[in-house]
Amino acid sequence: MNGCAMKIGILALQGDVEKHSHIISDLGLESMFVRYSDELNEVDGLIIPGGESTTLTKLMNKSHFHKPIKKFAEKHPILGTCAGMIMMSKNVNHHLVSPLGIMDIDVDRNAYGRQVHSFVDKLPVRLNGDTKTIAATFIRAPKITNIGKNVEILAEFNNEPCAVKQGQHIALSFHPELNNITLFHKAAFCNKGSLKQRESSYAA
Repeated sequence: MNGCAMKIGILALQGDVEKHSHIISDLGLESMFVRYSDELNEVDGLIIPGGESTTLTKLMNKSHFHKPIKKFAEKHPILGTCAGMIMMSKNVNHHLVSPLGIMDIDVDRNAYGRQVHSFVDKLPVRLNGDTKTIAATFIRAPKITNIGKNVEILAEFNNEPCAVKQGQHIALSFHPELNNITLFHKAAFCNKGSLKQRESSYAA
């Protein structure tokens, strides 16, 4: 497998899934849209993209995704962005959201404000011993309010964590795919140094 997961699934129940597929393609990997739980058997990693977490919960319940994704996470890496991070968390401050409990974090959904309060800002990211500054797009973004002892903070905004890693899983408050940022997808699905493609760590 040359250090990389050969095929990456993108949970395609809601949200902008196309941009994630472009990032995966840029890394030289194959992707497929996952709409049914048995399709998890066909992929080596999973992206849970942004969207609306209460709606995503309903759609996941309807398609019986919760248990299969939890089982998948035991052996395979998952990357969650925005609502994806909410779904990966252990606790969420909304009774209509059923998180997967994949990462030991508590999340306050939409804590950064409504759609009109969306913004892009420069964000220093610490990953694999290096620090890089990227453009991060926050859209109705969730805020991490508590992290477990085994959770690594990759980036902070206003002294609060907004990118975290636990084991093989990564969760982000923002949308790296909107700025063509590849380093999180690469970190989640490829071993360090396994790809020769140039990493994009700036706004296109």
